[in-house]
Formats: sequence, C-alpha cells, structure tokens
Amino acid sequence: MYYSVIKKHDIADGPGVRVALFVSGCTHRCEGCFNPETWDFQYGTPFTDAVTDEILEALSPDYIAGLTLLGGEPLEPGNRQALLPLLRAVKEAYPQKNIWCYTGYLFEADLLEKFCAQWEGMEAFLSYLDVIVDGEFIMDRKNISLRFRGSENQRIIDVQESLRQGKTVLWEDGEGR
Repeated sequence: MYYSVIKKHDIADGPGVRVALFVSGCTHRCEGCFNPETWDFQYGTPFTDAVTDEILEALSPDYIAGLTLLGGEPLEPGNRQALLPLLRAVKEAYPQKNIWCYTGYLFEADLLEKFCAQWEGMEAFLSYLDVIVDGEFIMDRKNISLRFRGSENQRIIDVQESLRQGKTVLWEDGEGR
C-alpha cells in the first residue's frame, strides 16, 4: 500500500485534533473529488512499519482525539489488508482514542454483506472502527455546510453501536466517539 500524506494536526476529518492518513488507490473516481491524485495506487510513499511507528508517535499527545483514514479509498482490498495491523496497533496503544474511516463504499451492502463474506479480516477491521463516513461523494449533492462530509448522501455511522444493535445507527455529534 502507498499513502499520499499524514496530517498530524487535522481538524476537518472528525472531532477534535486528529492524525489523518490519506491512503493511495481508489476505484470510485468520484466527480469533483478533492484528492484525485490519490486514485493512483502507486501515488506517494510506500506504507511501512516505520510509518506505523510515526503514526503511533503522532497519536501520543493527550490533545490528539484519534486517527482518521481517508484517501484514496481505505477499503480497497489491498489497502484494508495493509491497514488492519495499524488499526490493531492504534487500539492496543490508545484504546481511549477513536478511529474514523471515510469510504465510498456503503456500510450495509458493501462492508457488512460483501466484504465480510469475501475477506475474513473485515470483521476485525470493523471492530477497531468507531465511525465510518460512507458513500461516494456526489457532486450534485455537494453541501459545504455539512460537518465531516461533502455530499448529502454520505452518512456518519456509529460502527460499534450499529454492530451491537444489528442495524445502522448514525453517529451523533457530542458523544465523544
């Protein structure tokens, strides 16, 4: 897996000050994408154990709320496999910090139904996520007044509560997740 950038003080992609990892590679290719250079799976820098260590170090200050994965597409097959050890390491080192993931895939149809059936690691991957922002960016539904999302079709989902209840539960701002 490659990544384009690590932002160590991101305030746009989830609540609080966050570390944001922008992965490379995306097959959605949404019209109006703010990061089209990350569509290329070879764009940027190879993701290595040293990068995992860099991210863990960046997460260490108390004022950092958590990690956000975006891109590109974190849930492309090669990316999700490479990210699983990172998610595990983050939750082991910082169980109090939350992990957000932006994806163009849909929570129910793609992640829960298709990806869980196709890849044995998907359930573990989901177990580490607190919030998913799902759905492709749709230019005709762009709304710059939305918090933490770019188009009105995208949803902010509380992953752990959704898994507990067996239905999609939207994240409510102010829960600290």
